[in-house]
Amino acid sequence: MRTYQELFRTTEFKPLLASTAAHVAAQTVSRMALGTLVYDATGSPFLAALSMFGPLLAQMIGASVLLSATDRLPPRAATIGLALFFAAATTTLALPGLSIGAILAILAVQGMLGSVGGGVRYGLLTEILPAEGYLLGRSVLNMCAGSLQICGYAAGALLVNILTPRGALLTGAALFAVAAAVARIGLTRRPPRAQGRPSARETWRTNAHLWTDKPRRRVYLALWVPNGLIVGCESLFVSYAPRHAGLLFAFVAIGMLAGDTLTGRFLPNRWRDRSGAPPLLLLLAAPYLIFVLHPALPIALAAVTVASIGFSANLLLQERLMSLAPSELRGHALGLHSSGMFTMQGIAAAVAGGIAQLTSPATAMTVMAAASAAITLALTPGLRRMGPVAGGVLAGADADRELTDTGKGLRSTDTA
Repeated sequence: MRTYQELFRTTEFKPLLASTAAHVAAQTVSRMALGTLVYDATGSPFLAALSMFGPLLAQMIGASVLLSATDRLPPRAATIGLALFFAAATTTLALPGLSIGAILAILAVQGMLGSVGGGVRYGLLTEILPAEGYLLGRSVLNMCAGSLQICGYAAGALLVNILTPRGALLTGAALFAVAAAVARIGLTRRPPRAQGRPSARETWRTNAHLWTDKPRRRVYLALWVPNGLIVGCESLFVSYAPRHAGLLFAFVAIGMLAGDTLTGRFLPNRWRDRSGAPPLLLLLAAPYLIFVLHPALPIALAAVTVASIGFSANLLLQERLMSLAPSELRGHALGLHSSGMFTMQGIAAAVAGGIAQLTSPATAMTVMAAASAAITLALTPGLRRMGPVAGGVLAGADADRELTDTGKGLRSTDTA
């Protein structure tokens, strides 16, 4: 599956795309509104960054105790239930008089349950599409998310000015309800991918199984750390340029859209295998180094746009991860990816906010970008030693057999 026409012929891809789009729009509008609300109330770059990206820290807790649910719940019911919960929680955040502590507590619960949502959604994508269609399908989901972020941050800034931050939060809650309705109408009932009841013990066991294999661990680190540090840079947009933060976020989304389009549809197979991700991760970090000079707005917009093309490295790394994960654990594997990535983003936002509090937002952004580039360079040799993905995503148990066979396949390249 290499064309958009083939992709959109797949019946359930369209409602999954629409439900995901409504979910992303809701998150974008709500995040912008909440960051503005907290910054106006406190004047603190740290608390503003934490309110926008801090919920991602709670993904670590969800990934530790809840992630086994991604493959053990019916995907349609889980998608609907999570969207309705987010609608109710976002409505609560819009209530006047909430303390900062209460806001952060609600966001923490959202983050914990959000760790399940990514695994459910993208695990379902692997069922709707054939294995060779995953990268194209995921790139379209990312392109849609990027487009909606362009509109969402602009619309969020407009709604904040017209309706106030609380009115914008209520708009986000309504969009979460739309996501639930689309999933209910458009998706087909499916049984869980794995048997048994979700439990913390099963979550720990599967996390250990996925993490202890060295090739998978390298891919997870590459997915989590470099881009997480750059999201730390983004978490400072409100404090770096309060009047133009929405514009900076929108140009980030433009870069992401361009990168996902080029990588998902046009990148040659020889780059998709193992050579493409490290250069893209370096591209993600390098332009942010210019913030040490406190650039004018046009230069800052150009820098964040070019840098955000590098986020498309995640597509190549996710395809690699799917080649290393057994089919019955793909939802869990993708959930661990998204939870770890969001946790790292939350940690990076907190660290960046702390550095900005002690120095300045521009200095903190430069430090985070330099750290991202250094870690990418450290991970690059191990990623390039991994063998290519032959013929697309490996099927289920074949992936684990190839991983455990010390005489051939990926395990032999791992010892090189």
